[in-house]
Amino acid sequence: MRIPIRMIGIVTTFFWIFLIAFFVSAVYSVKDLQFDFGEPQISVTSDKEILFSLPITIVNKGYYNIGAFNLTTKVFDENGFAIAHHSTFVPVIERGVKKTLSHNMTIDADGLLQSEQEYLFNDTELTINQMVGMKLAEAIPVQASTNFSMPWGAPLYNFTVGEIKCELYNATHVKATVVISFENHAFFDLTGRIQMYMYNGGNELIGEGQKAIEAPQNSRYESSMELYVSITEKPENGYMEIYFLTSLFSYGPLVIPYG
Repeated sequence: MRIPIRMIGIVTTFFWIFLIAFFVSAVYSVKDLQFDFGEPQISVTSDKEILFSLPITIVNKGYYNIGAFNLTTKVFDENGFAIAHHSTFVPVIERGVKKTLSHNMTIDADGLLQSEQEYLFNDTELTINQMVGMKLAEAIPVQASTNFSMPWGAPLYNFTVGEIKCELYNATHVKATVVISFENHAFFDLTGRIQMYMYNGGNELIGEGQKAIEAPQNSRYESSMELYVSITEKPENGYMEIYFLTSLFSYGPLVIPYG
């Protein structure tokens, strides 16, 4: 049985009308798709990781299901180098459904702060790139992206070591006192200790000391460090090696000359 060419043309026309109507209605239903991105939360985990958490609420009031919903976040430093990324994937968001999820991303704080001195001692900004992709009616792929900045506060901002002041301690040693100060601009409290080693101009270790530190976020810290030096040595010139051992990161040596 042969189908008339005219009939084929009519079927084809109806097919395209249906396809266009489907496409238009699927795209139109986007207006009834609601996204609510909550306030980002930043915290520190027990594994010394920085946790970036973004709550998301999706309400699909459209005509069709939403398929392959994917949110990808990438974090870049001021030089454009990617330091972290994470994706959250939801296979299907059915029509008429309200779905709440948490988009979580972790950054290795110890590794980041050990490798990049900039984050320890200087405030800077991180660039966040977020890309959302989905399939309307589980068939039509769409995506959108945005960039925004997030400030980074240095935990040891403006770290300063003052002049060395010496006084006789006993018959064999001199007490060398130095004042250390910094501002904790980070979003976390800083607890741990500082170890300081003093070397003379001949690279010989002549004194050492350590100090417990506790600096709440957004506070200034200032205290004195005491080192005991042999009375036969005069700390006139040389350098200090400073190590930071905290609950979140370890860093050192920071080399600071004196004299």
